[in-house]
Amino acid sequence: MSPSEPYYAKINPLAVRVNSLVGWLARHGLSLAGSAELSVRGRRSGKMQRVPVNPHTYDGTQYLVSARGNSQWVRNMRVAGGGELRVGRKVREFTVAELPDAEKLPVLRTYLEKWGWEVKQYFPGVSATSSDDELVAAGADHPVFRVTVTK
Repeated sequence: MSPSEPYYAKINPLAVRVNSLVGWLARHGLSLAGSAELSVRGRRSGKMQRVPVNPHTYDGTQYLVSARGNSQWVRNMRVAGGGELRVGRKVREFTVAELPDAEKLPVLRTYLEKWGWEVKQYFPGVSATSSDDELVAAGADHPVFRVTVTK
């Protein structure tokens, strides 16, 4: 990847299967450590795309952090401006605002405190205990969206 290309970490086939299972469980009411199923309208197809996510709450506000960088759901979210989070029958519609890099630090630090065990491979060289400068630098590769529930 050249320096001008946005960061995007592909996942292996086993991780694809695990993600499918986590999404299926969330869709059927079982959240693993707070996971949920995200539905966002595809920017090209117009169809709802589903992916498991780890919603993260910091200072009373909920966020979605893309551990894998500029993934398909991120690109779709930027166009759609919102989507749905589902755990079983509980569906929350929401809109989003993407955070600028300068505002990501506290969200990323607390996200890595909670979810670092699961996402550390997508944050090479950084952890929740990294310096502010290291986290700010890593934050440029990890989009963060502030979630506002509408329904």
